[in-house]
Amino acid sequence: MTEPLIAPFDEHNQRLLAHVHPDNWNNPEPAPIYDLVVIGGGTAGLVCAAGAAGLGARVALVERALLGGDCLNTGCVPSKALLRSARAVHDARAGAAVGVRTTTDVDFGAVMTRLRARRADIAHNDSAARLASLGVDVFLGQASFSGSRTIAVDGRTLRFRRAVIATGGRPSAPAIPELAGISYFTSENIFSLTSQPRHLLVIGGGPIGCEMAQAFALLGSRVTLVDSAARVLSREDEDASRIIAARLERAGVTLVTGSGGPGGPPLTSLTSAADVILVATGRMPNLEGLNLEAAGINAGPSGLEVDDHLRTSNARVYAAGDVCSSFKFTHAADAMARVVIQNALFFGRRRASALVIPWCTYTFPEVAHVGVSSGQAITIPLADVDRAIVDEDTDGFVRIHHQQGRIIGATIVAPHAGELIGHVVDVMRRGGSVGDFSAVIFPYPTVSEALRKAGDSYRRQGLTPRLRRLLEYYFRLTRR
Repeated sequence: MTEPLIAPFDEHNQRLLAHVHPDNWNNPEPAPIYDLVVIGGGTAGLVCAAGAAGLGARVALVERALLGGDCLNTGCVPSKALLRSARAVHDARAGAAVGVRTTTDVDFGAVMTRLRARRADIAHNDSAARLASLGVDVFLGQASFSGSRTIAVDGRTLRFRRAVIATGGRPSAPAIPELAGISYFTSENIFSLTSQPRHLLVIGGGPIGCEMAQAFALLGSRVTLVDSAARVLSREDEDASRIIAARLERAGVTLVTGSGGPGGPPLTSLTSAADVILVATGRMPNLEGLNLEAAGINAGPSGLEVDDHLRTSNARVYAAGDVCSSFKFTHAADAMARVVIQNALFFGRRRASALVIPWCTYTFPEVAHVGVSSGQAITIPLADVDRAIVDEDTDGFVRIHHQQGRIIGATIVAPHAGELIGHVVDVMRRGGSVGDFSAVIFPYPTVSEALRKAGDSYRRQGLTPRLRRLLEYYFRLTRR
């Protein structure tokens, strides 16, 4: 029997597969030539295909595994479904602080069943049938370049005017001896669990590692997180890292950071003590089987080589998403796909470097970031924000980095920080100033008021002693 593309093979995953890899799908007869052939049915590929077809282009999409890619099947959707269950436990534990005491009884099997059900509910958006209804020719199979303007799939040849490679990436495991010969999970299959880990070892203290460590700990597993870096979320602001480390420990996670140094427990003892191991240490591009050489397309260890217009070394072939970007996020793939549509089909000159791309780690609290962490900084602690105070959720801050007022970056540690960072992105995209937040009317009481406070703080800095003396003189004159 053929191994299922996703496990377990229950009613919910069967419903998922009926959308994203239907077993009765028949690949169509290719058109004589396509305006755009898309390789990869994840976020970038779906946006390219649906967007181009909606504009009237003749489009083909090729997917070798599951339409929807990481986001739907093994990333954003299942992880956030799991985090939603974990948040229920988190909120119940926090109830005592607001005078509500309750107990929690976690049914791990039910948690995972709900995860698979919600994923299947969303899958129709990425389905082969929906793409076909939009006018996209969907081919299920391995795509391989057979020339500079042709792609082979399932014994057929697809000729194209333009093509885009959007094959994404997959988890990569570190080359450490302790993992040799033992089984472990990655983000690709951790959501196939049906029984709760007794002791989960998470290797990697980045966003995925921290999210999963906190979630499984709240759901009742004993969790140890180990990372060779000195702190978790090492790419983030040090203050943000410190808050998340404390919250992880409060949830019951044992942190072992700086594991490469002296004094820490050997990794062998940690792996032998755990019944489930999750490796969350990085990603690598999916380039296997594409026969890039036949199309004259260059690639390196980190993925496809593209210019600022997302064009590969073959001028007719573009790329978008994880296969060519250092921003391994669904929203980044979506934004890059929109750049590709304009540049590939309409001779546009949009630049990927002009995109303002934020990211967010969905721990409790969330950590959202955009831009760089340099220049001057204005920090508003959540302890100064009324809504955070009444919600008993003051672990966090809003920090805006600027150069003479122009925003160049920000870090937000707060509930729903991923929602708040969008305000900062919008101002940055327009080349705006920190002071612009002063002019925005945020509803009261909300955590977003921290942004207004940052704007007010910046404007107050402009009130120099000399300006204040001039204003005092002005008011004296007007009082006469």
